[in-house]
Amino acid sequence: MAKSNLRQAKDTNGSNEAVEIQRFCLGWLKNRELGRRRGCEASRAQSDFIGRVYPTLQRTYWPGAPIVEEGKRPHTHGAVFNLEFSPDGKVLAAACEHTDVLLYDPLTTRQFHKMERAHLDCVNCIRFLDARMFATCSDDCSVSLWDLRNLRQSICQLKGHTNWVKNIEYSRKSGLLLTSGFDGRVLTWDINKYMEDGCSHERVFHTHGLMRTRLTPDGSKMVMSTAMGYLIVIHDLDLSTMSDDLKFFNAANYMRWYHIEQMNPEQDTDSLYFRLPKNRVEIVTDFVPTENYWYITSLQVHPQGWCSLSRYTSPDDDSEWTCVHDLQDSPKRKPYAHGQKMPPHQTRPRLTHFIEEANVGRGFIKELCFSDDGRLVCSPFGYGVRLLAFDPKCSELCDCHPDTPVQLYEVKTVVTHADTVLTTKFSPVHCMLVSGCLSGKICFYQPAL
Repeated sequence: MAKSNLRQAKDTNGSNEAVEIQRFCLGWLKNRELGRRRGCEASRAQSDFIGRVYPTLQRTYWPGAPIVEEGKRPHTHGAVFNLEFSPDGKVLAAACEHTDVLLYDPLTTRQFHKMERAHLDCVNCIRFLDARMFATCSDDCSVSLWDLRNLRQSICQLKGHTNWVKNIEYSRKSGLLLTSGFDGRVLTWDINKYMEDGCSHERVFHTHGLMRTRLTPDGSKMVMSTAMGYLIVIHDLDLSTMSDDLKFFNAANYMRWYHIEQMNPEQDTDSLYFRLPKNRVEIVTDFVPTENYWYITSLQVHPQGWCSLSRYTSPDDDSEWTCVHDLQDSPKRKPYAHGQKMPPHQTRPRLTHFIEEANVGRGFIKELCFSDDGRLVCSPFGYGVRLLAFDPKCSELCDCHPDTPVQLYEVKTVVTHADTVLTTKFSPVHCMLVSGCLSGKICFYQPAL
């Protein structure tokens, strides 16, 4: 509905009514996204090869329906919010705005199945548990499990959230499915014990303004982004005891006390959460620029678990940035630059890289991604994608870790869509990149070898 209103606004030659409609739609979209309701040891030759190959990236295929008159448009899947490959790279799944899930064969770039009305509202995220099973979450506050061998109906539906579900993770270490939503809750589900009357869940964490939740590949850390301008990192993660260990910890209250009421956290009871042997909390607050308050809307974790990748905007949407934060454990505190005092909730400066984004398509969340080897970052950039690296040689982060924050290196920018790009994903197997945009188009990219 919002998208059709925007199109109508463009066709009314700048009338006052059109401007008001566009302003209302953009405001609604922003509030919706914010949850408001009314290869590690590669040789130098390999590094040089990657540095030569990826700058030749080009679009190879752009599937989409032919243009028809507005009044004769059939049911379409709407914007593409999330893309996910199966672990073996044989299936690409796309989460769509109009309740659908699309399945593609990456090798032929053809859609082989369309799951119409997989949910009752927008599908937000897809996560493969193995080569055949995957989970989807939606604005209908539910999570569904699916099997590629039988897509006529879901295996089961998980209900426990009270607001839009935005994130799914799977802990292979504990065998638990982990979900988070705009109700601020992080829930775990033991899907192996699903009964006819449903699947029990446990609330392991809660915080105000929760946006995204990610697990490191080894399951040792949990990273959460918030609309309050900070990241929450849980070190030495133990999901079985997390609910009890952090039962009374409230990150939003702590940060308010720390910044506004000028309380001494060393004397506050919350300080013990920063010293726990398991489920130890760290709040990361170093961002660029430092003077602004940020909505951290998108979050990813490096394939080796070395760092986090986040994208954030200012409350007025005037600027948009991408940052990389180191997640490695630190044996001791290190001072900030210029002799600034280290806050007790952060062990050391975490920011390593940053870059300013195009800030196109305001009000929408743009999902970034790492390449499978962790050397490249793909960021939605206006009507295209932008490839970023830690240095001009596309080196591993461990080989070019800076002493002070530096700007990410731009490898290549490819503009191929006719609308704002919202999500990107690298194939875990093939030398391939995929992007999805607001109008529902999906582009496949491969280097010209």
